[in-house]
Amino acid sequence: MTPEQLKASILQYAIQGKLVEQRPEEGTGEELYQQIQEEKQRLIQEGKIKKEKPLLEIKEEEIPFNIPESWKWVKLGNVGSWSAGAPPPRNNPAYFGGSIPWLKTGDLNDGYIREVPEYITDLAMEKTSIRINPMGSVLMAMYGATIGKLGILEIQATTNQACCACIPTTGMDNKYLFYYLMSIRSVYIKMAEGGAQPNISKEKIVNSLIPLPPLVEQKRIVAKIEELFLYYNRLPK
Repeated sequence: MTPEQLKASILQYAIQGKLVEQRPEEGTGEELYQQIQEEKQRLIQEGKIKKEKPLLEIKEEEIPFNIPESWKWVKLGNVGSWSAGAPPPRNNPAYFGGSIPWLKTGDLNDGYIREVPEYITDLAMEKTSIRINPMGSVLMAMYGATIGKLGILEIQATTNQACCACIPTTGMDNKYLFYYLMSIRSVYIKMAEGGAQPNISKEKIVNSLIPLPPLVEQKRIVAKIEELFLYYNRLPK
């Protein structure tokens, strides 16, 4: 088994609740889900986020595998604010060369994003629908050969239209989300097949499923994944 296959196996164990034990004192995914929904409603009422259209209900046949009883299947749209980027028109040089990082899918590295090669101006922000994504946002490529490529922002940045960004809600660990998306990359690639230009949409992403463990367990899962990844990275190649 190659190191990449070993990592894939680790991720599969992680998202199925088999990598760390469940602890009753940490609560349940259902309790966390209710807290997340209450937080989203509060932010909507305060005008800090927009009310989104209702997500499709989860059907029994959609559920891909069994999870611990203390976890809950939810939609990705339930655990974050998702937004596709936008392209400032290239024919307007006044939009480029500013101080605002502008990330393209080629900049995604399946890791932390600390810098990007291109920047846009305040004018581009003013005249287009581009959103600044805060540090900690999780990014995923939606088009072409880079579909499913990921990144976690360590800077504030905007993105192009081929990239979808998630600002996780309180209660959703961004690294757990990142590793979950990495574990199901092949699902998104398969979902995108069939067109001249393979792509997935934001709607498909937000209606995808994610197993939700209690927050403390999410963090323990992430810590175990990274411990095992570090160990296997040290093995002779």
